Amino acid sequence: MEPFSKLVGTAAPLDMINIDTDIIIPKQFLKTVKRTGLGVSAFYNLRYDENGKENPDFVLNKPEYRSAQILITGENFGCGSSREHAPWAILDMGIRCIISSSYADIFYNNSFKNGILPIVLPQEQVDQLMQEAKDHPEVMLEVDLEKQTVKRGNKFSFSFEIDPFRKRCLLNGLDDIGLTLEKDAKIGTFEQKRADDKPWL
Repeated sequence: MEPFSKLVGTAAPLDMINIDTDIIIPKQFLKTVKRTGLGVSAFYNLRYDENGKENPDFVLNKPEYRSAQILITGENFGCGSSREHAPWAILDMGIRCIISSSYADIFYNNSFKNGILPIVLPQEQVDQLMQEAKDHPEVMLEVDLEKQTVKRGNKFSFSFEIDPFRKRCLLNGLDDIGLTLEKDAKIGTFEQKRADDKPWL
């Protein structure tokens, strides 16, 4: 998993509440078990029309937001079914950070495990960032995980809370496999001792 320390990039304002996982990645794209290749289908029913052509009115199709790495969105993001394909799709389309006032628990946890930083801010601050992103898309947003701040030039600087363990995992690029491999020496010692003590196993 790619480490996350500081991100400076375009923020896209997806001004909707209750965006569920079926909106993020519809069920017909859940056949794959690979984490890559889903980005083109993320937000499929919002991004494309019935003929598969891009919807020019959808925010992530607009030229100024196509390369967005930060998504500012409404409350209760990621609700619905517990599909890990949702953060896979968001990450595969290039988004590394989401800013909202609240998330569904399973999506929130899955985001950290896949290298996405889901920031929780008070609704008033989310609204300010949303409006600024709409009015001035050319201004970059800075997300600093080490300092736990979100900054927009000299205009806004907001602090956010994060669990220390999750923060360490993101800073060091540690997913569940990476965390296990941190104990590789101890696992090796245990396996050798077990082989010596119980060679019949």
